Amino acid sequence: MEMKPLGRTGIMVSDLCLGTMTFGTQTSEAEAHRQMDVALAGGINFVDAAEMYPVNPISAETVGLTEEILGNWNAANRARRGDYVLATKHSGQGFVHTRNGAPISSETIPEAIEGSLRRLQTDYIDLYQFHWPNRGSYMFRQNWDYAPTGHNRDEVVAEMQGCLVALQAQVDKGNIRAFGLSNESAWGTAQWLRASDEVGGPRVASIQNEYSLLCRLFDTDLAELSMFEDVGLLAFSPLAAGFLTGKYQGGAVPEGSRMSLVPEMGGRNTKRVFDAVDAYLGIAERHGLDPVHMALGWCQSRAFMGSVIFGATTVEQLEHVLAGKDLVLSPEVLAEISATHQAFPMPY
Repeated sequence: MEMKPLGRTGIMVSDLCLGTMTFGTQTSEAEAHRQMDVALAGGINFVDAAEMYPVNPISAETVGLTEEILGNWNAANRARRGDYVLATKHSGQGFVHTRNGAPISSETIPEAIEGSLRRLQTDYIDLYQFHWPNRGSYMFRQNWDYAPTGHNRDEVVAEMQGCLVALQAQVDKGNIRAFGLSNESAWGTAQWLRASDEVGGPRVASIQNEYSLLCRLFDTDLAELSMFEDVGLLAFSPLAAGFLTGKYQGGAVPEGSRMSLVPEMGGRNTKRVFDAVDAYLGIAERHGLDPVHMALGWCQSRAFMGSVIFGATTVEQLEHVLAGKDLVLSPEVLAEISATHQAFPMPY
């Protein structure tokens, strides 16, 4: 498995990252702990969480449970904490189950970090991310009618500067090592970079946005910034919430799957998506490739990719992913993928 730099931090991460958003709902604690063991043994050294997890569904009763499950694994494996890079996130504005939906700010950052450290049973967080910007985002299908209005530029920039000062205090305490964004835009990322140059504070190391064969907004929005500024993409939903596995084709809804719990699939369940998936499945079949391995391998091949975050409900799914961790796609496959993207550019 390839190791890649996390921005300019000096931290190296595997180009596959274990996502944990099902730990505590679809994935039991015992199964989650087995996944940690299998992932590390398989060469993955990067694990991503969030204070709001688990999901499917999100509820007041389960918020923070994913971090607690990881914390119990950390407590039982103290000597292994340095073997992997641990990332988590500040939920921020609108998420009523933490701090009553208060926005990300210099005031909420210390409390949020202390809470995550306590639940994770660790002395430090390697990568601390802001889950989404206070001003809103076009991610999660909001791009269809997104309008960047209603915010004052100077106030937004001042807010960023204040957050960076607060984050630097956490770096100085040893609570966090690096800082990343999530569900951000090119303008927002550029302003965070500018702010760190002006007032100090940790430089943005990464941006965690949705990216897959079916969702390629990053290509024309953030790719150039990512490359020139060393802000690698941490791609979430690289299997398009399971669509690219083919398991939902023909009207199938497997028991216990995400679609069985969230039928709209975060806006991904459209009439257009199934034809697009058929086309990508056809490429895999023609070239004798597993569709999961092809979808992840394509993400791994992108020049701006920092790491590809995948979720596995079971250890068997994790082992399936690891079986294709070193796949390199041929020029012929890449050409067919490009042609298919042009035919189905935005299927949801």
